[in-house]
Amino acid sequence: MLASDFSHIEAEVKRAENSGADWLHMDVMDGHFVDNISFGPAFVAAVKKCTHLPLDVHLMISHPDHYFSRFVAHARNVTIHVEAKHDVASTLFNIRKHGCTVGLSFNPATPFERVIPFLNQIDLLLVMTVVPGFGGQSFMPETLSKVEAAAEFRSQHGLSYRIEVDGGINTQTAPQTVERGADTLVVGTFAFGANDMGAAIRSAREACAIST
Repeated sequence: MLASDFSHIEAEVKRAENSGADWLHMDVMDGHFVDNISFGPAFVAAVKKCTHLPLDVHLMISHPDHYFSRFVAHARNVTIHVEAKHDVASTLFNIRKHGCTVGLSFNPATPFERVIPFLNQIDLLLVMTVVPGFGGQSFMPETLSKVEAAAEFRSQHGLSYRIEVDGGINTQTAPQTVERGADTLVVGTFAFGANDMGAAIRSAREACAIST
């Protein structure tokens, strides 16, 4: 939703629904953890009123342990960052206690090993394929090794977390991530910047199907 037109948010939500989106991904930024400020709980609540789609709330904030409770009433899934200032295991536990599934994300500069201790506690692992903070960035191919490592670890340890990728996803990059084990793709500018969002989403899905 970061790439949507905020001045017509209900229309943008309906456009995504009608185009075949499965979830709405909400990038919450605090201007501290990342160098941008996006929106907060009131905006997420407003989007929730417009849609039947699940909200995938991604907290790119320094203190998710303090703020997550303001989002859980509207979210299906809440994702936090391993790099943020908090007790990761405790925050994951408390989000789940509020009835949401839980995700853990890590930035391109963060090694995969940082998230390993928590992989048996999550429903979703979000591999950032750009440096988080701003939409419209180019996909970083060096992050593909992390997608592959996440898929291998999941298989080797009998886990079932989703592997989500976010950043620069389009018809060229989506198949590369799926080939390495990603199963959940966040599309921002590629979808909302298209004249025909439905065609854009279908083209990405078809590209992934062809590649596999």
